[in-house]
Amino acid sequence: MSSETPRPGSGEPPEDDPFLKKPQEPPAGGAGGSPYGGAGAPPPGGPPPGDGTPPPFGQDPYGGGRYAGNPYGGEYGAADPLAGMPPLAGRGRRLVARIIDAIIIGVPVMLIMNAIVGWVDYTSTSNAQTSKQATVSGVTMLVYLVYEGLMLTSRGQTLGKMAMKIRVAMLSNGSVPTQQAGWLRAAVYTLPEIVPCCGFIFWLVNVLWCTWDKPYQQCLHDKAAKTVVVSAA
Repeated sequence: MSSETPRPGSGEPPEDDPFLKKPQEPPAGGAGGSPYGGAGAPPPGGPPPGDGTPPPFGQDPYGGGRYAGNPYGGEYGAADPLAGMPPLAGRGRRLVARIIDAIIIGVPVMLIMNAIVGWVDYTSTSNAQTSKQATVSGVTMLVYLVYEGLMLTSRGQTLGKMAMKIRVAMLSNGSVPTQQAGWLRAAVYTLPEIVPCCGFIFWLVNVLWCTWDKPYQQCLHDKAAKTVVVSAA
């Protein structure tokens, strides 16, 4: 059996991955006793969740807390996937991180491409200028896709997210995104912009989705990759 430690994002996270969920403390109640009390009584409201017995009529199977109605749970009382992980990142920090990344990638690429194809006049609608605009935009988009895919699958953070102390995590275990998840997330965020008109509308809906998504504040690219953005502070 190989003793190699799996690379972050390659499938199975390494056991020493600092981003893995922290194990939960066992319930109080004494060794060998019931986790619900020394007398072995079930918790108030019925038997413990997860034993196949539906909760009493009218009772929320997921409880009334922040993560009620867990969409990733498969049975009554399914554990909250965020248990043992840092709190969700604020939307403001996520926005600023995106702006930082856009500047880091966009400005140098646009300057280099302008030097190669000639200065682009973004106010002009001539065929020559439209062609230059499409070329510069396409290259910028490709570079951003590669940048985000590599950064997410290697450490779960872009430079912007590092600056804002947030990170992308697999919802299932809190680890650095796998290769498939990281690249899928980057592609769903970046590539729709290629499609004229409709692409921008999808991109706009995508980035705004986290403002009303419950309970994990996921954008559509997070839902596609099954990731969440959490605090790294």
